[in-house]
Amino acid sequence: MEIYTDFFYSAYMLIVFGIFFVFSAIKILREYQRGVIFLLGRFWRVKGPGLVIVIPFIQKMVRVDLRTMVMDVPEQDVISRDNVSVKVNAVVYYRVVDAQRAIIEVENFEYATSQLAQTTLRSVLGQHALDEMLADRDRLNDDIRQILDDQTDAWGIKVMNVELKHVDLDPSMVRAIAKEAEAERLRRAKVISALGEAQAADNILEAAKILHEQPEAMQIRYLTALSDVVGENSSTIVFPLPLDLLDIARGHSSKE
Repeated sequence: MEIYTDFFYSAYMLIVFGIFFVFSAIKILREYQRGVIFLLGRFWRVKGPGLVIVIPFIQKMVRVDLRTMVMDVPEQDVISRDNVSVKVNAVVYYRVVDAQRAIIEVENFEYATSQLAQTTLRSVLGQHALDEMLADRDRLNDDIRQILDDQTDAWGIKVMNVELKHVDLDPSMVRAIAKEAEAERLRRAKVISALGEAQAADNILEAAKILHEQPEAMQIRYLTALSDVVGENSSTIVFPLPLDLLDIARGHSSKE
């Protein structure tokens, strides 16, 4: 009787172990996942998506997500080319295009990409002046993306896009930039005013030449001025008398 009991107990344990073995060997990978399979520590193949059989204790599988990842680059202290200290953060969009290299070539591709993005951000922005950081972000984004993409290519990673989020200045630097902008606006206003006065002077000189060369035009100008004065409803009207009219009047007096 005891022999039968031991037999049934052993069979029961064998069945339980078999069920556990089967369930532990079955892996299901989603459409955006791949499994990097290692056989006795050596790379074997990449499988997925769908149902994958992994032999326990002999094979090991590492899941890799192939979707586009969004990485927030922490705020970095950057000194620009014109010696301005700013705090800059960014966001990086990347995806794994080669699961095998992403697992084998680097220990932790997410952490490695994050660290590389931080150092590249400081390096690239440090080569540009503050005005370029504020006004030419598209070119800086593309420069950083290109450098990251080239260096992560060996890890099987494709950097899709890089966007600078914030460029924060020290409050004292903000005040200095505001003063500089105000001074620039005043300078432009003075230049525009000077140009306007120069153009007005040129127009007046040209009009004086025309009136001098054509006496009839001078007479018309006098009449126009007189009409403007009358239209103002003034009780006393003072208007200039052309000198040539005086000459004509003197000529008539001498003949008499």
